[in-house]
Amino acid sequence: MQLLVSVRSADEVAPAIEGGADIIDAKEPARGALGRVSADTLLAILSRVPPECCISVALGDVSSVDEVDSALAGCSHIDHSSPIYLKVGFAGVTSPATIRRLIHHTVRGASRHPILQIIPVAYADARRARTVAPHVLLELAAESRATGLLVDTYIKDGRGLLSWFPPATLAQLIGAVHREGLVAAVAGALKPDDIYLLRGVGADVIGVRGAACEGGREGRVAAHRVRSLRLALTATDPVPS
Repeated sequence: MQLLVSVRSADEVAPAIEGGADIIDAKEPARGALGRVSADTLLAILSRVPPECCISVALGDVSSVDEVDSALAGCSHIDHSSPIYLKVGFAGVTSPATIRRLIHHTVRGASRHPILQIIPVAYADARRARTVAPHVLLELAAESRATGLLVDTYIKDGRGLLSWFPPATLAQLIGAVHREGLVAAVAGALKPDDIYLLRGVGADVIGVRGAACEGGREGRVAAHRVRSLRLALTATDPVPS
């Protein structure tokens, strides 16, 4: 199981890696669940990430092919030796047919750059995001040959992923993701004790932001906080938040 840590600036990369992050995720938390960083910030973040470390980039929520093209344009220049996962959501889009078309267009656009891998984002609080339920998005992602599925929360109000999906339900969804041959990732206000509980659900990647920061998700990534999250992945007893 890999640990993904979201960073909003180049200065946060070093403490994330020092603490044990496997994947560095470029995201601006002030812009929502999938807030996109500026082009300059993305370049600065990439310049600090070692070649062997995987990168993830939040592209935001899209509702049209023009928005997809705009989001992908900011990643076309990326040069990295490890895979780059592009996370894309569909808040505000309720039509499965439209979402299928958007995922397909995103996957096709990224195929020009082999290192780019598309990860559609399913919201556990789908009703609040005004979009399709996670199991529907999984079907659409599999049909469109996406790389994986991330299950996250849309509204960051303190209600974490486990408030919406108990571990047993989440394990069933992740099992379905794996049966489709996709990578399964989870995120959403996860704390060290949540990560301890989630180890048994079978996710390939666990993503964090707020728990890795001093001062919450709008704060700054701290190496000792990332280290406690890394410990939660291997500890035999729960790690207190």
